Amino acid sequence: MANKAAPDAPPGSAGGTPTRRYSERSRQAIFEAALALVGEVGYEKLTIEGIAARAGVGKQTIYRWWPSKAAVLLDAFGSAADAYEHEGLPDTGDLAADLKVVLRATVDEFNDAAWQAPYRALVAAGTNDEELSRSFVGRLMEPGIRLYVERLRAAREAGELDPDVDLRIGAEMLLSPFSQRWLMRTGELTHAFVDTLVDQVLRGLRRRD
Repeated sequence: MANKAAPDAPPGSAGGTPTRRYSERSRQAIFEAALALVGEVGYEKLTIEGIAARAGVGKQTIYRWWPSKAAVLLDAFGSAADAYEHEGLPDTGDLAADLKVVLRATVDEFNDAAWQAPYRALVAAGTNDEELSRSFVGRLMEPGIRLYVERLRAAREAGELDPDVDLRIGAEMLLSPFSQRWLMRTGELTHAFVDTLVDQVLRGLRRRD
């Protein structure tokens, strides 16, 4: 999201003026309202009017910043992801440990009922809406995949991984089983699961001298 903004503060803006501080409070209220409502009523029944009423703002405030309810939801989830993307994955020199730390934290997030309901609603809506699905992938999934690709790249450059390993496929080997288990509920999403996942994936990616 853009950091430069007009004084009435579109999504992602920051600043010390009273108007901007007020707008930031409104933005957070809108995000919280959108996430709560979509978890309660589902994506199809979610409306801008409903979000505005829950957030205590006028619907024109929302339309000034976002063109649709999908855009509101994507930014609501993306606002947290933006900070994470800026920081990158940890790099302590121990690839397995770093991946386990991040994936354990992701397990806790995905198992949080307050977060899980709206995210599932958005994913479900995307299965029948190609435009929403593409926006979801571009706004939320791709930035996360890139973080894993870059951490694997650093490990490959350090000689930890096979020099011929496909970094994108390596990242997807870590993330796809995680997503499958959570989305389809094929098993419990636990710390033990992601620890085993990391160990088995890295067994196939590591350098063999």
